[in-house]
Amino acid sequence: MAMLDPLGALTDAFTSFLFGKVETTRLPVRTSTGQAQAVYLPTAAPGLGDSGVIIGREVYSGKGYIYDPFQLYGQQLPAPHWLVLGESGNGKSALEKTYVLRQLRFRDRQVVVLDAQGEDGVGEWNLIAQELGITPIRLDPTAALNGGIRLNPLDPSITTTGQLALLRTIIEVAMGHGLDERSGFALKVAHAAVLSEHEEHGEGAREDADVRPRGGRQPVLTDIVEQLRHPEPASAEAMNVDIDDVRAWGLDVALVLDRLVDGDLRGMFDGPTTAGIDLDAPLIVFDLSHIDRNSIAMPILMAIVGVWLEHTWIRPDRKKRIFLVEEAWHIINSPFVAQLFQRLLKFGRRLGLSFVAVVHHLSDVVDGAAAKEAAAILKMASTRTIYAQKADEARATGRVLGLPRWAVEIIPTLTPGIAVWDVNGNVQVVKHLITEAERPLVYTDRAMTESSALPTDEARAISLAADAEAEARAEAIAMERQLRDESSETVA
Repeated sequence: MAMLDPLGALTDAFTSFLFGKVETTRLPVRTSTGQAQAVYLPTAAPGLGDSGVIIGREVYSGKGYIYDPFQLYGQQLPAPHWLVLGESGNGKSALEKTYVLRQLRFRDRQVVVLDAQGEDGVGEWNLIAQELGITPIRLDPTAALNGGIRLNPLDPSITTTGQLALLRTIIEVAMGHGLDERSGFALKVAHAAVLSEHEEHGEGAREDADVRPRGGRQPVLTDIVEQLRHPEPASAEAMNVDIDDVRAWGLDVALVLDRLVDGDLRGMFDGPTTAGIDLDAPLIVFDLSHIDRNSIAMPILMAIVGVWLEHTWIRPDRKKRIFLVEEAWHIINSPFVAQLFQRLLKFGRRLGLSFVAVVHHLSDVVDGAAAKEAAAILKMASTRTIYAQKADEARATGRVLGLPRWAVEIIPTLTPGIAVWDVNGNVQVVKHLITEAERPLVYTDRAMTESSALPTDEARAISLAADAEAEARAEAIAMERQLRDESSETVA
């Protein structure tokens, strides 16, 4: 043992005389993790507040996770738009449906859904629509000729400018390239001639058309095709060109529109808009499940529905609107449709519109033909929810969305129902909880899981899983009640 210097020894002796023997080591203390957690308190990132709809609970802190883009907009959220990513079977569909059901409990909410996935011959939102007493707007080319639903791109409630923009978008999507000046001119003069003819009878579109004209019939696509095939001499004279040139310029345009009039998409857009479509219902479902998702018809349909909604649905009436699009890569992967929806998103922010895009793989979007437009739409989505993906896909997603490294690493390990939420940089891992009342409405795997006779082991496994889910639902209900009570106490 090293000898203390005289001054140190004197100091040690004086300290021992005043305070007793000074221990330099402590005996070890044995404890349990349950006791130690009181010493080493856990920490968690702040949540998003307590105003909005309950999504579930944070995995690491156990706190309830509440999200509402309308409550967060302007404070924690620069834009109310939301991107949902992940492979099939991980809970995207259940999240979308419970989110909509919970939002509809607020009186000032209204939702439009483009339902592109089908089950049992109908769209997968059919059960929810039935529960709410709503009839989906089913766009089906096989039923359209027998009294099915029609949406008219030349509906008088759409402005003249909006009609022409919609016609151009339909043609450009179908052709896969933009219209040249000559074809664009032929379309423009044909459209003007049709409107002029119908305005003489009080039937044409108005620049601020908010009221549908009475009497007569609406102008329809057949009128445009006829004008393209037989242009008015006055339109050629105005540009000092030959009438045969105008006819030749509009030939390709007429052939494209003919597909909507007399081709595989006939019946859905070649007549007046079907009467009785309730645009004031809390939930409006466009059932696109009978359309081939891999054909050019899907982006054309989405373009028509998008513009039709822009001019007939979004109004400055202080309602908060949600526009949810399944299979949204049909929108983002087409330059012309993406530009249309990009304008819709910018326009919608001023009128309380939250756009929700559901995509399986981000690579379907960022590597597509509309990479520039897709990047702009992704940038406007301040909320991103990512379910389980393969490691390579997760790394690519992390690079594009700017996710922290820890979040990228856990994405491939996520189990169904758990997702990484990035709300303008506030990143959390959240377990989505489903209530007893919601489960029958959001469960969309019946065709793969239901059977008239299950083996005993499988039946026991399903029973145990159901018990576990019931326990989770009970926790969610208790959490919702606790949050409601806490909110009431705060208000009091």
